[in-house]
Amino acid sequence: MTSPLALLLYERLLPGSALGNKLRDQGYRILHLTDAASLSPTAEQEKPLVVFVDLELKNSDAFAAIQSLKATAGTAHLPILAFSSPRHEKLQADALAAGATLIASDESILTQLSAMLDQAMAVE
Repeated sequence: MTSPLALLLYERLLPGSALGNKLRDQGYRILHLTDAASLSPTAEQEKPLVVFVDLELKNSDAFAAIQSLKATAGTAHLPILAFSSPRHEKLQADALAAGATLIASDESILTQLSAMLDQAMAVE
């Protein structure tokens, strides 16, 4: 049986690499992306179970990537967990407006990952 795949879009080494390690510890395969424009096509091709997006991207547009995932029939169902440092409340609000499933601070996504995954993947 194949392990579930998580797409992880980040540029900042911390918390990105730490999140990747925690996901691996929970049995996920990780595909790390650094370019937001590649997120939607990669998700369509690779069929991940969940997507994580660092909102503090400097070289690409995290919000456009989230909107693209939600606007594409083959990826609209994917849970998107977005994260940033707590001081970026505007980024977090914009991510929710773009279609992110859950928003978390860098610290909380690391300390509460299991609960957040459960919540994000709950069928409504």
